[in-house]
Amino acid sequence: MKVLLISSSPRREESQTFLLAKEVLRGLCEQGVKTEAIHLAEHHIDFCRHCEECHKKILRCSVKDSILLILNKMLEADAIILASPSYINQVTASMKALFDRSSHFIHCKRLLGKYIVGVVSSGSGEDKEVLDYIKYYANTCGAQYSGGVSSCAYAVRERMDDAYQLGKKLNQDIKEKIVFPDQMKIIDAGKEHFKRIIQLRKEDWKEEYQYWQDKGWI
Repeated sequence: MKVLLISSSPRREESQTFLLAKEVLRGLCEQGVKTEAIHLAEHHIDFCRHCEECHKKILRCSVKDSILLILNKMLEADAIILASPSYINQVTASMKALFDRSSHFIHCKRLLGKYIVGVVSSGSGEDKEVLDYIKYYANTCGAQYSGGVSSCAYAVRERMDDAYQLGKKLNQDIKEKIVFPDQMKIIDAGKEHFKRIIQLRKEDWKEEYQYWQDKGWI
């Protein structure tokens, strides 16, 4: 089992967000679990230019930065922890840039079969909107959302046990291949939506169309 933690705090390991996320990792760690943490602040991720290169040729991009390294690590993981501070009720710009640059994941549901959890901290601790957005991103890419934890940045230690328990739950979800029926309905509806688009654009997005054919989805 491999779990990838992606943290978008500019304060890296000194951040309260990362401190909370590490407790999720501690909750799922046992023999055979491999974990890796990425700080987006240590990588350069440019904004999406809507060139469609990643749809024409899978996992290709005209923008030369760190994005393909990170996307490939996401594909290799069984689960992903997305940890972000909340600035004005949203993930950080670096996390949003990562989401925008993973549009191929959305077209081809590349995170299908994986699990995602969200970790958020903010000045207020009122972070439901941000966790809901992380869940939305997970389902849009085909992943199921195991849950999330959030905290006021000045009271993170009060939520440590919740983060630890979330890690234990994530571990169980992965091992037992838990299915969340309501989420799968959303994921399946998304597949039907993009099935029509992929068929319409099959001459332009040849490799994505071939991916769908190889999966037996069209």
